[in-house]
Amino acid sequence: MTFQMSSSTSRIFHMLILWFAIVLFCTDGLRAEMGTTPNLKHIVIGRCYSYITLVFPNSSYDCEEIWREFEEAVVRKSPCNVKVKDYKRMFRATPQTLTCGKLLFWSKTRELMHSYAAVTRRFWTLEDTLVGYMFNDLIWCGQGEKDRGFDFNSCPEWSTCVNHPVYSLWRQASQNFAAVACGNITVLLNGSIENAFNRKSMFGSVELDSLNPRMVDHVNIKVVANLEGPFIESCTQGSIVDLIKVLQTRGFRWTCTDSDLTLMILQCIRNPQQFSCLPCANSLLHRQRLHL
Repeated sequence: MTFQMSSSTSRIFHMLILWFAIVLFCTDGLRAEMGTTPNLKHIVIGRCYSYITLVFPNSSYDCEEIWREFEEAVVRKSPCNVKVKDYKRMFRATPQTLTCGKLLFWSKTRELMHSYAAVTRRFWTLEDTLVGYMFNDLIWCGQGEKDRGFDFNSCPEWSTCVNHPVYSLWRQASQNFAAVACGNITVLLNGSIENAFNRKSMFGSVELDSLNPRMVDHVNIKVVANLEGPFIESCTQGSIVDLIKVLQTRGFRWTCTDSDLTLMILQCIRNPQQFSCLPCANSLLHRQRLHL
């Protein structure tokens, strides 16, 4: 049976498609210019109290003071003119001592990094610090010198500003995190992309240069590719080789692996039907049957 639309129905149909396309276009535009996270003050202060009450109950911070210093650094400046030094007073209010041998750095491996840290329970990431915990995944910018307050309608993209308010805070937080690193540290990099070690990334441009070879015993590099590939970089090829050269030049001792079993298991848990996971899954099933 063949269905044929009338001319009027066809026009309505095409108008609906055009309207839908316009809606999508406009929505994408709004998404690209997202403003300050709604209820930012309540979220930040709430996370601070959660941190000192539930995460690290022995810590003592003035959450209201931290917010005041943060707000003062941002709201009186234009969205592209918040420098790292503007957060100086806020960071003075959030000093933190980190344990040697537990710091985990990463680039382009965020989801896996958090799983790895949670499962092993022996690592500290930047997001585990007070500042990282408070401001993780949030967006903010001020309205400029004339209007005191946050702009909830539109904030510039990171790429359009040298002194973006979000970037400046994370740059200082990253620098502080790396500067106190001691003992053995771990770096988790993505072997399925080109330039896994990128000099323009936060690790490559800030954290690596802030590490002190007199305080850090070993830099343990872990390269992890997607189970299904592509397998672009490893300990012996690509930008990882450049990272190793930098470490050697600066006097760091290092190790590198691109076949970490724990990382592979974590990937298989998310995608157990992946071909490379089947031998492991079959082995576990066999052991389970033996105990039944």
